[in-house]
Amino acid sequence: MEEFHKVRRLPPYVFEQVNRLKASARAGGADIIDLGMGNPDLPTPQAIVDKLCEVVQDPRTHRYSSSKGIPGLRRAQAAYYARRFGVKLNPDTQVVATLGSKEGFANMAQAITAPGDVILCPNPTYPIHAFGFLMAGGVIRSMSVEPDESFFPPLERAVRHSIPKPLALILNYPSNPTALVATLDFYKDVIAFAKKHDIIVLSDLAYSEIYFDGAPPPSVLEVPGAMDVTVEFTSMSKTFSMPGWRMGFAVGNERLIAALTRVKSYLDYGAFTPIQVAATHALNGDGSDIAEVRNVYKRRRDVMVESFGKAGFEVPPPAATMFAWAKIPEKFRHLGSLEFSKLLVEKADVAVAPGIGFGEQGDDYVRLALVENEHRIRQAARNIKKFMSTADETMHNVISLNAHR
Repeated sequence: MEEFHKVRRLPPYVFEQVNRLKASARAGGADIIDLGMGNPDLPTPQAIVDKLCEVVQDPRTHRYSSSKGIPGLRRAQAAYYARRFGVKLNPDTQVVATLGSKEGFANMAQAITAPGDVILCPNPTYPIHAFGFLMAGGVIRSMSVEPDESFFPPLERAVRHSIPKPLALILNYPSNPTALVATLDFYKDVIAFAKKHDIIVLSDLAYSEIYFDGAPPPSVLEVPGAMDVTVEFTSMSKTFSMPGWRMGFAVGNERLIAALTRVKSYLDYGAFTPIQVAATHALNGDGSDIAEVRNVYKRRRDVMVESFGKAGFEVPPPAATMFAWAKIPEKFRHLGSLEFSKLLVEKADVAVAPGIGFGEQGDDYVRLALVENEHRIRQAARNIKKFMSTADETMHNVISLNAHR
């Protein structure tokens, strides 16, 4: 049977090929060190779990909840933005709770996109940034991911040559997968461009609290006038180690938040109320839980950079996020990121995310997630070193290491 229209618009999900290999290897008894999926292994802080257990005892909380988020939760998110960024938000009109930032992005795409609308999207980037708009009928025009002067000439060309004119520009800093961090001066230039050309700015700030060097990453909403054109998405998944809880937020421009809220009101009843109350408790905390999560990832980052470097696999130290973005060692680069990732599963018992899954500009890279403890990261480095040092002898009859793409 012919594929349905929206399914047909989606490219193959390349991560699934690596996932199948992982599952097959584990079924055969292999101990796979999984640095592929960005699935935090740290437990949710006990105080948050305790609040959930307390609230769930009240049967009144078992009813349908509020799609846009209970008032206390939206007030807590507004208070967080005031403390962290100095940004004032109206919790009634400028904040909506989402089922993670991924759902928020997808439903914003449904809310604002007409068939054929052009969306300016970084390449490489987190897949939902593009796929959400593709499913909504939009057209993706790829942009640079570097937050510097090279970012703007392609934007100018896009405005001149795209028909229709671009509807929205997607930002993602700190970036998944590249871990690049933007400055407030860069955001000022982005907002000036967006206002000049009447373009919506959608900013994914899911990793605002996972940073290691220098000043905390800013919010684009800190720029004067940004609220006129911008919505920003955040998540509690990484910040509070709450990935399975599915709790995030969209904040910013009232008109855009109203559109998202209306779409969501047709699609869901919001997160389970006890989860929303526990999330409120987390946001109103003293920040010590966030600091501990940050410290764990920093230690893992340092171990990965050191041990992988000694293994002959150079990993640039990421300034933020729970990921490292590493170029494939030169000997294997011609294979492309998907084939290299498969080899690591099969020959080194290590899983990574192929860069091609984040866009064609990522095909020389793999993404390494800091979701295994320091001992396991060192073991992954040893496995990879052994694989790479013996590849010429063990793989001569499998695949040519001297071929070119």
